[in-house]
Amino acid sequence: MTQSAHAYAYLRPSAVLDGAAGPTLALATSGGATPLGAQAHPRFFTGFLADPAPAAAALLAVADVAAARYHQPRLRASLDPVVTANGDRLRFESFSGCCGVYARLDVLRAGLDGDDIGHGTTNVDVNDPLREALSRIGPADPLHLAVGPDALEVTSFDGPLVEKKVPLPERWLRGFAETQVVAAGFDLRAELTAAEAVRFLRSLPRGGRGGVGWAVPAGRTLRPTLRPVPGAVCLPGPERLVALHRVLRHALALRVYGPVAGPAPTASAWEVVLPGMRLTLTLSPDASRGFSGEGGVLGALATEAAQRDAELVAVLLAWEPRVEVAELAEQSGLSAERVRAALTRLGTAGQIGYDTAEAAYFHRQLPYDAGRAETANPRLRAARELVAAGAVRLEEGGATALVTVDDHVQRVRTDPAGRLGCTCLWWAKYRGGRGPCKHALAVAMVREAGA
Repeated sequence: MTQSAHAYAYLRPSAVLDGAAGPTLALATSGGATPLGAQAHPRFFTGFLADPAPAAAALLAVADVAAARYHQPRLRASLDPVVTANGDRLRFESFSGCCGVYARLDVLRAGLDGDDIGHGTTNVDVNDPLREALSRIGPADPLHLAVGPDALEVTSFDGPLVEKKVPLPERWLRGFAETQVVAAGFDLRAELTAAEAVRFLRSLPRGGRGGVGWAVPAGRTLRPTLRPVPGAVCLPGPERLVALHRVLRHALALRVYGPVAGPAPTASAWEVVLPGMRLTLTLSPDASRGFSGEGGVLGALATEAAQRDAELVAVLLAWEPRVEVAELAEQSGLSAERVRAALTRLGTAGQIGYDTAEAAYFHRQLPYDAGRAETANPRLRAARELVAAGAVRLEEGGATALVTVDDHVQRVRTDPAGRLGCTCLWWAKYRGGRGPCKHALAVAMVREAGA
């Protein structure tokens, strides 16, 4: 696994500070992107949390996921959560160490009371003393929130007092890219009341491996099942929803999102509705299967057209909390299909996320180079090598292509709907469920070059 060092630098540790007006949750920021360019310690918000107790519990849940490895657990190695200010909300995001669970807390305008919310993306410091302080916050006292340092505090320090250097796997970036592609194919499958949500989630296993199952709507609740019956949503590794238990006493509802149930396990999203907030956990199709290998972004990465379109679409994003495909298509002059491919490519640089509750993309800016995910993907590298070696031969009519690899030949076919299939073992095993194989990618590259 490729890794690089990622450094966090904070002016002071995040903490819950006592003050005359009550406690303040002061979240220290590090190295953020803003509309005015990169800033060492951006400031996005200062004001009050409308509901302190559920907000504190939800932040702890996001930190729990960042500190967890649900597959082959090891010593805790947490990556500090990402926070994005979109002008009307704050989004806190994290990924598990195994890359199989994505967590996001959306604190909406209704959950905040204070200054205008800024625009930008940064990391926030989460440390053990902060976690302990958050666990003690109750609903009685008002809680002030400061995301980023006060301007006076910035000038009183010569440099960062807190520095962390952590290994940042390339698969973590690929996981962020893949989740927005996967989630864009989800629909709302079930909605439970608070009481039914608590009952269902507390019935799930919390330790060990629960395997892959499904949940099917039954009246006002969900009924576990071992088969993907019509209307069911996949529940892969139910023990991975344990972080939601922190917020159950504050829950208003539970919403479940996923694709149409099929014979194979799929990803799904589990959203707890809180006062002025939403906490969502997205699970990979299996506890042993991280999002980083899903391959949903490979088609967009393989085409030069998507790269050019992404450069155009990127300038139109403007930190919007809701990025609508139809609106971008009108502004850019591109088709909706090309806009989606451009957004997928931007997602590989951490610039795009997807909100299942609003069925819309959103803009953020993670600290990654645009080509980093592309160069790190083994299937994409292998496909480019096949093209460079002249291994692809298009047959007459264009529906079939032959790809010569060493001493054997793979046949790539395109059906009338434009879907690719291949005779290789990868395709036989996954049937396109984890993205195209290297042979299909190579054929797509050659066809584009010929066009």
